Amino acid sequence: MTQSKKIIAVTGGIGSGKSTVCSILREMGYPVFSCDEIYSELLDRDDFVKDIELHLGKVTDCNGKLDRKKLADIVFADKEARVTLDHTTHPYIMAELLNKAREAESNLVFCEVPLLFENGFESLFDDVIVVMRNLQSRIEAVKKRSGLSEEEVKARISSQYDYSKIDANTFKIVHNDGNIGDLQSTLRDIINDFSINF
Repeated sequence: MTQSKKIIAVTGGIGSGKSTVCSILREMGYPVFSCDEIYSELLDRDDFVKDIELHLGKVTDCNGKLDRKKLADIVFADKEARVTLDHTTHPYIMAELLNKAREAESNLVFCEVPLLFENGFESLFDDVIVVMRNLQSRIEAVKKRSGLSEEEVKARISSQYDYSKIDANTFKIVHNDGNIGDLQSTLRDIINDFSINF
């Protein structure tokens, strides 16, 4: 009997360890697709860039290619422009993400989706893994990779979705406060649960 495919979202706040979880899942042999990677690929597509320009004005260079710095300057200076960019790009990103997931040759596929709950995308997936981590560890992780100050990191965290509201009975919670071995063990248990429930 052929098993049906399950597409699982992986999400969590900045510094929670989403990328680490996804790396472990890849090492286990599962396909993992990332919204951020797909967005980066889409920025080289003319139709995608033209749609951004339609909503935000000129963001290309003299060769008609996207000027990433110009786009970044626009959206970081204007909150409404950021919202417009998100509304313009998210349908493309999610369509591409789910298309890749459906085509993947595996019964279990994972998708890293940073703004899952903020955009109401959880209903697009068969289940969700939410990566949680204590606040100070998140702050240190983001400071280390970004060079931001502690105050700047705290401001970014406070502006994000409040993951403490997550219902542990509805989604799979992964607490990333131990070592890699603990994380691997937790993920193996979750995968076993997915497999049992096919």
